[in-house]
Amino acid sequence: MTETVIKEALDSDVPEGELPKRLAATWGTESGLIGALSTVDHKIIGRRYILTGFFFMFLGGLAAVAMRLQLALPDNRLIGPDLYNQIFTMHGTTMMFLFGVPIGEALAVYLVPLMVGTRNIAFPRLNAFSYYVYLFGGLMIWVAFALNIGPDNGWFSYVPLAGPEFSPGKRADFWAQMVTFTEVAALAVAVEIVVTVLKLRAPGMTLDRIPLFVWAMFVNAFLIIFAMPAVMLGSTLLILDRLLDTHFFNQAEGGDPLLWQHLFWFFGHPEVYIIFLPGTAFVSAIVATFARRPVFGYPAIVLSLIATGFLSFGLWIHHMFTTGLPQLGATFFTASSMMIAIPTGIQIFCWIATLWDGKPVYRTPLLFVLGFFFIFVAGGLSGIMLASVPIDTQVHDTYFVVAHFHYVLIGGAVFPLIGAIYYWFPKFTGRMMSEGLGRWHFWLAFIGFNVAFFPMHISGLRGMPRRVYTYPAEMGWDTLNLVSTLGATLFVVSFLVFLYNVAASARGGHVAGDNPWDASTLEWATASPPPPHNFHRIPFVTSREPLWAERETLPVVTGLAVDKREVVITTTTEALPDLKESSPDPTIWPFVSAIVVGVIFIASIFTPLAVAWGAPVAALVILAWFWPKSMEEDR
Repeated sequence: MTETVIKEALDSDVPEGELPKRLAATWGTESGLIGALSTVDHKIIGRRYILTGFFFMFLGGLAAVAMRLQLALPDNRLIGPDLYNQIFTMHGTTMMFLFGVPIGEALAVYLVPLMVGTRNIAFPRLNAFSYYVYLFGGLMIWVAFALNIGPDNGWFSYVPLAGPEFSPGKRADFWAQMVTFTEVAALAVAVEIVVTVLKLRAPGMTLDRIPLFVWAMFVNAFLIIFAMPAVMLGSTLLILDRLLDTHFFNQAEGGDPLLWQHLFWFFGHPEVYIIFLPGTAFVSAIVATFARRPVFGYPAIVLSLIATGFLSFGLWIHHMFTTGLPQLGATFFTASSMMIAIPTGIQIFCWIATLWDGKPVYRTPLLFVLGFFFIFVAGGLSGIMLASVPIDTQVHDTYFVVAHFHYVLIGGAVFPLIGAIYYWFPKFTGRMMSEGLGRWHFWLAFIGFNVAFFPMHISGLRGMPRRVYTYPAEMGWDTLNLVSTLGATLFVVSFLVFLYNVAASARGGHVAGDNPWDASTLEWATASPPPPHNFHRIPFVTSREPLWAERETLPVVTGLAVDKREVVITTTTEALPDLKESSPDPTIWPFVSAIVVGVIFIASIFTPLAVAWGAPVAALVILAWFWPKSMEEDR
């Protein structure tokens, strides 16, 4: 019996003009609803992550506006105390769990595979599953809020206030399960980023040629992997206390309420850097492009990123200086809280040196980076103040901390993020955003932010506590709060300009071309927006700035299949081609799995039996997801 051998078509054998069409057919997403729900294209999922993250940001922003309107005047009765507690909890929860962490990962999902020169992210089906879990968790908590059962214990959900004795009903349960939803999604994406960076880099992209953007996202992924389990464990113990009458946090039965704070802040302070490190990724990319030179001090920035990741796990006690911990421990955490400013300062000096030695082009993305320098440094300085136990004891739980917190996170994450949207918008859509509207957006945002949040330093020093829904006129805080509300209004107007700019530019902006900024990294080596397969042929990297080093023709690697999905696996350090690996095809099962897992999570809020009954169903769905294909299908 004669065996027929089918020779697969390789990219080196296909005519140049025919290659893009055949690759697009192989890597493309089918039309229709089923095709959209089955896609495993990292760019489509990344865009969904970005849009969903901004959707939740605007919901959280509306909650912030409601709080500022309530606090604008003393003895205001616009919002009652119960609704106010829900609003400030939803604001913090949304900004931290549904926007701050996911939006950084969203940009990584879209851009990291392009920057390292591969055709898809590692574990693309897990990537699709992570998005749906994140979406369902966010919708769950906001639907609960709309039904007046939204959480009301703050985004930190401290016990015993969040325990069964003081929070009857289901509000705290929805918060705890929302944490489980979002952290499952975040951990999945973190694993994908780590594997993509270690094993799917283009040949020639050695460790010292990885873009700084990718280094920051790589370190950030490790922070997520090591920090998120702490808050998942805490939220699980909390819901067990509430639903199964365990006593992990019940002091009367041998539990410890401070255990919650340790678990939460062991995650909570690395989370600040989980939100901040993507901002450093955006800044490094934008500064290099608009300074027209490579970033100064590449090794120093990489080592600073790694040091920031390590040190971020040694800071959590400075959130607990007023809980009566031993003074020797407080002294150690004071030192570590001050020490972490060193690697951050090194990065800022390297960026400034790059601009100083380059020829800066002051476009909108760079303006937001310059705003980041001013606002983040101011927030970092107030953070050094809070690292001192005597100062922290005096201003703990006052609006001074609110001001510091927002200067660090909005200055360190949101300003670079908005600059990144202006910078990569041509890559996402193929069109440029309006430069004039972008400048209006920057100045309105910069002025509005500082007018809104700088007075909070003063009101905090005057004793205004956090999380109060009103205050008497004789306290002397009314003028400061009114000014803050006016600044917040201006800040909101700036984002309305941004929304209009995005909508108008997506439909009628100037056509961008492949590389409108003359940038140096690989995402600009392909079309804007990229084709389904990212690159017609996998690039070969010869320097840290491949598009500046290879002005004429970028070297490429051939030998990958054209009619089936295939990626190059490279060695970890030297990025030498190691083997060819099949990339999974689209499938509906990640979506179905996310629905089943979501139903189990939500149903378990009302009955613990949902876990027992739902586990077999989830196992069957995941089995269908991973069921091996026949050899004929694999060929």
